[in-house]
Amino acid sequence: MAYQPIENYGIIGNMRTVALCGMHGSIDWYCVPRFDSPSVFAAILDDQKGGRFQIIPDHKYTEKQFYWPDTNVLVTRFLSADGVAEISDHMPVGDLADTGLLIRQVEALSGDLTFNMLCEPAFNYARDAHTTRITDAGAIFDSPALRLGLATQAPLEQTESGVKSRFTLHEGEIMVFALRPVTVDEGCGVCFSHDEARRLFNDTCDYWRRWLSQCTYTGRWREIVYRSALALKLMTYEPTGAIIAAPTCGLPENIGGERNWDYRYSWLRDAAFTVYAFLRIGFRAEAEAFMNWLTDRCFKFEADGSPLQPLYGIEGETELEETILDHLEGYRGSSPVRIGNAAYAQLQMDIYGELMDAVYLYNKYGSFISYTLWDRLRSILNWLADNWQREDLGIWEVRGEPTVYVYSRMMGWVAFGRAIRIADKRSFPADRQKWERTRDTIYDEIMQHGWHDDLQTFTQKYDDDDGALDAANLLMPLVFFVGAKDPRMQKTINAILQSPDEGGLTVGSMVYRYNLEHSPDGLAGDEGAFNMCTFWLVEALTRAGRINEARLIFERMLSNANHLGLYAEETGKSGEALGNFPQAFTHLSLISAAFNLDRSLNGR
Repeated sequence: MAYQPIENYGIIGNMRTVALCGMHGSIDWYCVPRFDSPSVFAAILDDQKGGRFQIIPDHKYTEKQFYWPDTNVLVTRFLSADGVAEISDHMPVGDLADTGLLIRQVEALSGDLTFNMLCEPAFNYARDAHTTRITDAGAIFDSPALRLGLATQAPLEQTESGVKSRFTLHEGEIMVFALRPVTVDEGCGVCFSHDEARRLFNDTCDYWRRWLSQCTYTGRWREIVYRSALALKLMTYEPTGAIIAAPTCGLPENIGGERNWDYRYSWLRDAAFTVYAFLRIGFRAEAEAFMNWLTDRCFKFEADGSPLQPLYGIEGETELEETILDHLEGYRGSSPVRIGNAAYAQLQMDIYGELMDAVYLYNKYGSFISYTLWDRLRSILNWLADNWQREDLGIWEVRGEPTVYVYSRMMGWVAFGRAIRIADKRSFPADRQKWERTRDTIYDEIMQHGWHDDLQTFTQKYDDDDGALDAANLLMPLVFFVGAKDPRMQKTINAILQSPDEGGLTVGSMVYRYNLEHSPDGLAGDEGAFNMCTFWLVEALTRAGRINEARLIFERMLSNANHLGLYAEETGKSGEALGNFPQAFTHLSLISAAFNLDRSLNGR
């Protein structure tokens, strides 16, 4: 089979893991029981070896795919001259979430149709062999570390690495496939009747609708904000409250290139955006759960006295060793395929600003933070006061040499500024003189070394003769480092709006994070435009009062979502999705941009 475009997929999940379901009726990515578990199906990373679970009609057909309204239940519909059929894919939530159950319900809506099913797992990223055993109630796939059961009433036939089936449904008939991890005593698991399957379908829909009913956003772009919220909820690891950056690994930022990372972890950098987005649209429980996870990371800081890591595992794991799966060819030949992420060991000084901004927002809009947490934060800030001048690898986690990034310095200013505000509001004990002196020193330094007098713009690095731009500087007015209407910020926005040939970062309405020609990052190849950077531009323009420009770019950007309203990390020159999918940071920045643009259009 040929690789599907990344944008041809939707996701289902249970707040423990997700599965990617393509428009071609195939589940091509599925890790169980957790987001970061080894894959069972990974055809998206190797079409031959990766493993898949596909159901398609044995007729010439066209397909369409959509979410059942206001839910994360995915429907793939097949239309042919012989009739219409659909597959409803979902993972039950609530009490059944821990079972890892995945249900595929096939129904003939009209006519009589024959289907072909193929289920060929490839355990542990296609590294572990397994045995297959067919029973009266389905099939059992047994590998050294994991046993899966496929329960169904469909007739099964064994293949070299799994099972297949050919079955016919008459109009109104349903066939159910239930896949989940099983123990030795459970056989292939529960084979659901049609009525039980419908009940689980309805229960799952009801759960998502009840959850979404908490959303307080009622603005112009309600549908896409709802979808972004639902996608973010799927990327929440419910047992700890962590939010993963994306549920996939190895999807390339340029086809055939080496920019292929594992994003199934939680980044501190996302903290402020996560808390802000959830609180702004009414999801206090999710913001609180993430803050609890964040608080645990702060306690670890004091325990060992080392800097905070840029990212952690979803249970707080600190070692995320990067490994190359050289037996997989990668999406459309894009190798290497990496699992783990070496950035966990990088020094990234900006994360302290994002941490303190998240704490500030939660203390203001959520609940008061405890003295115990504040005491830990004081230790972190005092460490930062002694170390803020260290060079780092920046927000973009370059694989080169450390240097002085304007954005990293600015987020140091944010850290001390937010801490002083919290201390003043709550009358907390604080080293105010030291923090204020450090905050002011950083500010003056950025204005002296981060502003390029000749080019009249903020640059990516200090004293940069090339004047290389950085889309991260669009966050300056968002964190109130400068006003959006400040002449220096206006000139920086205008510089970024120029095309790369003119030294800028914008092509059409799409924003690149930096210019690789002027800002080499230690990696070969090109990359696409960063979707979240475009939403940052929208918000910067909104705050600058350039509402018409902001709305045009925002609504044009909405058209770059896939058919389900989902975004990958990047968009390529031909409009294709690139990078891991879907990307939490993109949807977080979309929510923030939609909220603030809508408020400005309403005159507030």
